[in-house]
Parts: sequence; C-alpha cells; structure tokens
Amino acid sequence: MPQVIFGPAARAEVLEAADWYKAHAPVAAEWFVAEIETVVARIAGNPLQFPVVFKDLRRARLRRFPYSLFFRVEEAGIHVLACFHSNREPRRWQGRN
Repeated sequence: MPQVIFGPAARAEVLEAADWYKAHAPVAAEWFVAEIETVVARIAGNPLQFPVVFKDLRRARLRRFPYSLFFRVEEAGIHVLACFHSNREPRRWQGRN
C-alpha cells in the first residue's frame, strides 16, 4: 500500500477540527479521528476510486462529518493537501501544492 502523507496545512486542519469537536463534544472528537483513519485507509487501499475535483486533486469525503480530504497521487506516495469543512471557500485549498 502506498504511504499517505499529510502536508503541514492538512495536519493542522485535522488537529483544529478535532480540537473543536473535543471542546464541544469529546466523544465526537474520538469519532472524528476514527473516521479520518478510516478514510486514510480507504485512500491508501485504492486512491483512484475517489473523483478528481480540481486539476489532479482528488476528494475523499468523510461519511459522518462535513469534511473532505483533498489529496494528490504521486510516485512517492499519496499527499493529503487539505482537510476541509464542506462550508468553507474552496479557493483556500485550490492553490496548495
């Protein structure tokens, strides 16, 4: 399986979302982290199952939370560029490399 690597911005966004859930509903934070892990495993298992949504970036939606992971498949591995809430402005992640 290819390695899934989170970029600094994506890692910060996951931590920020988990902290928000932890402050509002601690059990939801645990569910959020578990869902991230599940989606990362699905990405690693078959990254091409996810749609291309912008240039060569693919999107994997979380099922229980309004977030998506945006990633690029490369020879060196799978690079997650963003963990984005569905209500945010998409231009914020589209410029990431």
